[in-house]
Amino acid sequence: MKFSVSSSDLLDALNTVKGAVPSKSTLPILESILFEKSEDGSALVLSATDLEISIVQQVPVQFATNGTEANRIAVPAKRLIDTLRALPDLPVSFAANSDFEIRLETDQGHYKMVGHDGEDFPDLPEVDAAHEIAAEGALVRDAINKTSFAVSKDALRPAMMGIYFQMNTDGSRIVATDGHRLVKLDRPALQSDAEVSFIVPEKATKLVSRTLDDDALCTIGVSDGHVSFTLDTARVIARLIDETYPNYEAVIPDENDRKLIVNRETLLNAVKRVGLYSSSMTNQIRLALTESEMTVSAEDIERSSEAKEVVRCEYDSEAMEIGFNSEYLTEVLGNVTAEEVLFRLSSPNRAGIVVPHDTEDPDILMLIMPVMLNTYA
Repeated sequence: MKFSVSSSDLLDALNTVKGAVPSKSTLPILESILFEKSEDGSALVLSATDLEISIVQQVPVQFATNGTEANRIAVPAKRLIDTLRALPDLPVSFAANSDFEIRLETDQGHYKMVGHDGEDFPDLPEVDAAHEIAAEGALVRDAINKTSFAVSKDALRPAMMGIYFQMNTDGSRIVATDGHRLVKLDRPALQSDAEVSFIVPEKATKLVSRTLDDDALCTIGVSDGHVSFTLDTARVIARLIDETYPNYEAVIPDENDRKLIVNRETLLNAVKRVGLYSSSMTNQIRLALTESEMTVSAEDIERSSEAKEVVRCEYDSEAMEIGFNSEYLTEVLGNVTAEEVLFRLSSPNRAGIVVPHDTEDPDILMLIMPVMLNTYA
């Protein structure tokens, strides 16, 4: 295999696929990226996999036809990427012979490494899509970004370690929860040809979000065990989480009758500042609510530090004090785009609901669990 290409173009493509390359693997070839020609011979196809998630990316190159060639070769990912990253943007000639010796040539020098036989690279899964959903890249990325922060990291609850997609002909619902927070996002424009539900691992959704071009079309293909996100020149394939997603509707309270309306950005900034003075163990902040103002406070006894701010608000019930994890509350507020948010609360030890204000049918609903304060523990 011989070709020439711009070092920056090749590096951009490698940076796309490297997300599926494991840093350490019992199969050394998985620490490589597969290089092969496209079917029409006009592009280089790069593939990487950790056996759970795979990424394929095409990059236009100029192939040469002379010489002994390795048609498929697995190239050590880290060394190649580090080499290209250290080079300026300049033409690079790549050559690999039948012994899988790789040589890079530039005007500044040459670089030699040894790869693996591409025939030994694991076959990527074929997604025989029973369902296909086509959507704008911006729509898919927004859905992922607004929900991924709430995905669980707890391996004992594997179903919650991904984003749950419920799709049908009328639109889609995307859900994520870790037991402390829950996000329910409705997207009417994201429509399937039939009803289908599946759980995509968090790592895969992050790679999709990173790869997506907002202006490009994204086609989501769903089979029994895999999902694929096909873009213009790239494709992300992931093994679905084969678990039953918890009944999230059952944990969303419907009796929260205390309403708190507050400017989203004002509260978000106050929580960020005051949260710096909370305990590093609990990240606990207090919200003391009265009819027209909210006092946001935190203290860290071990470090003899405390902070307090007053935020204007509208609150329609008796005074109440409730505690939240400052990091969780920051993420919730950071993923609502409305100017004002509405908190629907019940009591200091029950989950609160956060939705955009002045919207009869909000497209996003977030639930956040409080933390126990010693004033009512």
